[in-house]
Amino acid sequence: QVQLVESGGGLVQVGGSLSVSCAASGRTFSDLAMGWFRQAPGKEREFVAGISRDGGRTKYADSVRGRFTISRDYAKNTLYLQMNSLKPEDTAVYYCAGRLYYYGVAERHSEYNYWGQGTQVTVSS
Repeated sequence: QVQLVESGGGLVQVGGSLSVSCAASGRTFSDLAMGWFRQAPGKEREFVAGISRDGGRTKYADSVRGRFTISRDYAKNTLYLQMNSLKPEDTAVYYCAGRLYYYGVAERHSEYNYWGQGTQVTVSS
């Protein structure tokens, strides 16, 4: 079984930066395609960014492209999301997700097998 634990959320001002992390355990990290999703109050969970098993391919939602960067560290079994130029509309609970043995970048919520518990990111104006 895969366990995913997010950390690093918090409160940041508009225009600031924040990095969130997701520690994975229970499976070989390179067996997992990984992604970040977010859910704001009253809204559906939405795709933010994804990365392939080998880290060679990434995808971003239009709303974050150019501001957010997804990356992964195989030595630490950790997924990262670096968020720059934050906006109030980036406020949400951020979830990491993993899909086992998938060759590509999954963008749909239903494609992922494993989820973390989420970490709150709040951008204040």
